[in-house]
Parts: sequence; structure tokens; C-alpha cells
Amino acid sequence: MNTDDRRAGDRRSWESDARVAGDRSRNAGKSGKSRTKKVKSPLWAKTMVFFGVLIMIVSGGALTAAQVVLGEVSSSVDQQSMLGDSAAVPAKKGQALQGALNMLLIGVDERTVQDDPEGTRADTIIVFHINAAHDKAYLLSVPRDTLADIPAFPKTNFGGRKEKINAAFQHGSDNGGGRTGGFELLAKAVSKITGISFNAGAIVNFAGFQSVVEALGGVNMCVDQKVTSIHRDVNGNELPSGVPAMTYQPGCQHLSPWQALDFVRQRHMAGGDYDRQRHQQQFLKAVAKDAMSQGMTDISKLNKVMSAAGRTMTFDPGAASLTDWIFLLKGIGTDGMQMLRTNGGTYASLKCPDGSSCQILTPTSLQMFAAAKADKVDEFIADHPTWIAKG
Repeated sequence: MNTDDRRAGDRRSWESDARVAGDRSRNAGKSGKSRTKKVKSPLWAKTMVFFGVLIMIVSGGALTAAQVVLGEVSSSVDQQSMLGDSAAVPAKKGQALQGALNMLLIGVDERTVQDDPEGTRADTIIVFHINAAHDKAYLLSVPRDTLADIPAFPKTNFGGRKEKINAAFQHGSDNGGGRTGGFELLAKAVSKITGISFNAGAIVNFAGFQSVVEALGGVNMCVDQKVTSIHRDVNGNELPSGVPAMTYQPGCQHLSPWQALDFVRQRHMAGGDYDRQRHQQQFLKAVAKDAMSQGMTDISKLNKVMSAAGRTMTFDPGAASLTDWIFLLKGIGTDGMQMLRTNGGTYASLKCPDGSSCQILTPTSLQMFAAAKADKVDEFIADHPTWIAKG
């Protein structure tokens, strides 16, 4: 039996288990209370929570855990067509996940119009590149302040203009476009600036971060630098004038749900957004590790964690299925992932057309995205080893 046959057999077994677990989850949900309507909140969103937890748990190899994971995914993830013209077309039907692949992952800062007259903008933008061998993946960040030529979008009467790339989500979601319209226009803008088309895409909102960490009861995390909160005092209350702020000291420690939330929102540090991106990545691995550890001994807790994570996501699987993607990511795991520091982890600033401060993608960053398009990221890393994010 060749490798493809074994994978197909394993996958059929997984899909069968997933259907059983998914049916149980849906039936249990019918007898419980209906879900309460989500309240939009002006909070930061963590894009990779869902996939980070998912990859770590499924990579653990525990069959029972895998069944729960797939069941929770199938019953809780909202799936929509969002990629539009930025979708990559597979060579043949049934070959959607062959060769090098790219997924667009975004986190959104969803606000009501009363909270923010500018509307919803993307807070985190990541190109998730998987090599053709499907044994390595790379996270390439597009800074949200990157100056971009955002295309016209007739669906929402947006005429197109140059501004910060995170505004693309706003313009696509205005005038009835909704989250799917916001994602579609942002995908067009990212594709235009990087040259990459996408095989899948996902939106994760802040509620995922909060609910997942609450389900875990907090997270064990190693803080790598002193960070003083600009949002919360030592008791977790909103920070009023004259009250001591919460300060996170270096070292490994247990963060409560509100502390974890507060810590990864901070960007008033020497490295600004680049420090925050590093903390987000560290947090992702910490959540995944805790979920893995607790899930192996408490399947009911794992069920809650995955249910919380799944409800935060809107996913476009492209020409494949969500189960296809889960099975693919299982073979990579977190050890097979690397995050690269766009612009080498430093600011490349210029003035936006409106006079505010924007960033650009440096020529070397454009080479990095071109390497992803050509599936030559390893060669790029060999020439630019300092661009690998540490920690």
C-alpha cells in the first residue's frame, strides 16, 4: 500500500469518527439552551487561536481526542465562500490540496458604529504558506498599517484608493457587505500587494481568544520582557488616571483569562506591533500546549475548548473541505511551523495620503512573499536567517 492509499484510509476512518462525534455534539446542543447573541466589543482579535489549538491537539495522535476535535469542528465552524477573485484554482477536481498552498488568516477588531465611526478593520493579517511536501508551514505577516492600493469593490460602492491595508476589510463590509465582503476585499488587496492567491481563508474574532482561555481556566506562558498595561489595573479593571497599572514581569507564570487577554493586546513597547506579533505567537503555542495537556486527561474540557474556538471562526475551505484541511495540518504540527519577521522586524515608515504614519513592504519583504508564491521560502530563509521569529 502506498503513502497516498494509507492517508486515504486514515482519512476515511477520521471522517467516520468525525461524523459520529459531530452528530452527538449537534444532538446534545438541541437539548440545551440556545446560544446567546454575541455582543460586539472593541477588542483585539487573535487569528491563529483556532488553528493553533487544533493543530497541536490533532498532532498529539490521541484517537479519542481527534474524534472530539473533528466533531466539534464540523458542528461549530461557520463556513462561507469569501475568497472571490483571490481564490486559487486547483489543477483538477479532487486535487485541491496538492502542491504548495496558501491560506489567508485575519483577525478582526469588530466594533459597533457607535464605538468606532470608522467601522471594522482587520487587526491581524497573515499569509499561511504550506510547502509542496506538506511538511512545513510559514506564517508571513502583513503589517496592518501597510500602505496598499485597495481595489474598487462595486459590491459596496467602494471606488478604490491608497490607504492602510487594514481598511480594506472595512470598505468591503460596509453597505451590507458584511464579514464575507470585508474578507473578499482584503484578500484582493493582499493578493495585489503580494502576488499570492489563496486556497483557503479564515476570519477569527476576539471572542475566540477570550472564550478559549476561559475554557482553559487561564494559560501558562513565559513572558519575555517587562510589559506595563495601558488598559488594566492590577485587579483587571479599566485603568483610571492615577491607579497603578498591571505590570507583567519576565518569567514563566500562569495568566488568568483577563491577564492573558490584556498582555497580548499591548503594543506600547520598544518593538511596537512587532513585539506584539511575537507575543501573539508565543501565546498561541502556550494555549495549544495547555489545551493538549488538559485534553489528554479531560476530554470534556477539550470538547469545551474546541467548541469555544470553533464558534469564533468563519472559514472558506476553497475547493477542499474543512476535514481535508484538518487532516493536512495534522501532518505538519506546530514543530513544522515558522514565523518570519516581515521587514526584518523593523518599521519601514512613510506618510499616508491622509498624513498619518504608514508602513511599506521593503524590497526584501516583497522577495519573501515572492518566495512563498514560488514555494522557495527555505531558500529565502537561508539567505535571511535573522528574519526567523524567535520564541
